[in-house]
Amino acid sequence: MDNRRQYTRVLFSTPATLLINKQIHSCELLDVSLNGVLVTHPNKLNADKHQSAQLSFTLPDSSINITMAVEISHIEQLHIGLHCTHIDIDSISHLKRLVELNLGDDSLLHREVAMLIHSS
Repeated sequence: MDNRRQYTRVLFSTPATLLINKQIHSCELLDVSLNGVLVTHPNKLNADKHQSAQLSFTLPDSSINITMAVEISHIEQLHIGLHCTHIDIDSISHLKRLVELNLGDDSLLHREVAMLIHSS
């Protein structure tokens, strides 16, 4: 399988909620990038690839909530890959900081932010 990923993923585990088909499903965030996330497969989730949803999670030990509109990019037995289709300015600022703290490479982060801006 080709790895076509353009954004570096960082391991980051925290509870999250996925709003899809007007139903809220609990899941666990497994990793995150500036352009998407990987979450555990919620129980009883009935969804299809390319379906739109909303993902929300709160940063541990804070009241900072990150919310993004997502599209399901792949569904596996144990996890679901989500592509970010829209995120507000506050959420992207916090997400950028989260990735920055876990990435440890400012030049890589700046390159990925530039890619994200130019792909919009």
